[in-house]
Amino acid sequence: MIDIKLIRENPELVKAQLKRRGSDIDVDAIAALDAEWRSLTAQCESMRAERNTLSKQCKDDPAAREKVKTIKADLQQAEERLAAVAADIRAQMDLLPNLLADDVPDGKDDNDNYEVRREGTIPSFNFKVRDHQELGELLDILDTARGAKVAQSGFYYWKGRGAQLAQGLFFWAQKELIGRGFTLFMTPCAAKEHTLYGTGYLPFFTDQTYPIKGEDLDLIGTSEQTLVGYHADEVLDGDTLPRMYTAYTPCFRTEAGSYGKASRGIFRVHQFHKVEQIVFCRPEESVKYHEMCLANEEYLLKKLGLPYRVVNVCVGDLGAPGSKKYDIEAYFAGFDTYREVTSNTNLTDFQASRLNIRYKKEDGTREYVHTISATAVTDRVLIAILENNQLEDGTVVIPEALRPFAGFDRIEPVKK
Repeated sequence: MIDIKLIRENPELVKAQLKRRGSDIDVDAIAALDAEWRSLTAQCESMRAERNTLSKQCKDDPAAREKVKTIKADLQQAEERLAAVAADIRAQMDLLPNLLADDVPDGKDDNDNYEVRREGTIPSFNFKVRDHQELGELLDILDTARGAKVAQSGFYYWKGRGAQLAQGLFFWAQKELIGRGFTLFMTPCAAKEHTLYGTGYLPFFTDQTYPIKGEDLDLIGTSEQTLVGYHADEVLDGDTLPRMYTAYTPCFRTEAGSYGKASRGIFRVHQFHKVEQIVFCRPEESVKYHEMCLANEEYLLKKLGLPYRVVNVCVGDLGAPGSKKYDIEAYFAGFDTYREVTSNTNLTDFQASRLNIRYKKEDGTREYVHTISATAVTDRVLIAILENNQLEDGTVVIPEALRPFAGFDRIEPVKK
């Protein structure tokens, strides 16, 4: 959340940021409300002081008693207006997006993301390539039809060696992150709406959430929500930073508004599975750890032999909570193009200020931490492996790094 002080001291900066994001929030209206709030606050404090002074005289002074009555009535009216103004300011401030990093490129959508680099070699095939949906059926490892029967379209089953490979991928990724200093968690799969608000999913992505009827709970869209919320309303010891957490969870998103986007097979679904990276760090180190998480993502994809490209996400494709975001797009032979498999966002103090997560500095003062949220792997990595490692008969060769975890080196078509 942007500090109201910035609107007081540099409203033009906030206006310029909102203009880049295409936001129509009225900064001058917020500034006017803030000026009224400060005036009312001073007025209320003055009336309270006068009331307290006169109260001491009420026993012997009828005029003082009458004056106190008048002040109480005026104070109540002023306090009611003060509360209303404060609520109005909070509602407006809740909608303000994070400040953009200086090197976020301009652009309207993902077509305008800036390519930073490409790594790996795109596989070549001398036969007709199957997509992961076709491979899943041929190998009997992926079942979307029964997923739709049991739940609805957008849900699916990994089965047999597909399930073994999926579990092997997620376990391997967690093991690699633990080796890089991350603490492993098993988190709830639901969170209070305040937690979703604090992490920036509400009110910005309300149509993406699955609320649980009759409860102050939503299914999580990512373990970012539960891992960042873990330290809500806490003051961390600065000597313990950075704190680096990881978790594997199912993730639930409605994918509202995705109609018409390329979503063949299980590329865009309502439930998927993800290993996440979360970092709490000092503000001056958030760029460093943003880059570290990117390096971790690239390391995992290289170990899996997947060609990919890194993009610096443009302002039009960057969610409101983010200050800067990298996406990694792996090459998918079935799509014959690069598609997103991981995202990595520096959220600066946006989440920490909404969830009141601070750290104690060496001089005893307290400051909001910065948070980084970055994907490690999801099911999309698995379908890239299937599509890129296929042989002419549909056999899929398993990356060497995963073989000890899957228990096999290839998946062959099922004879029916």
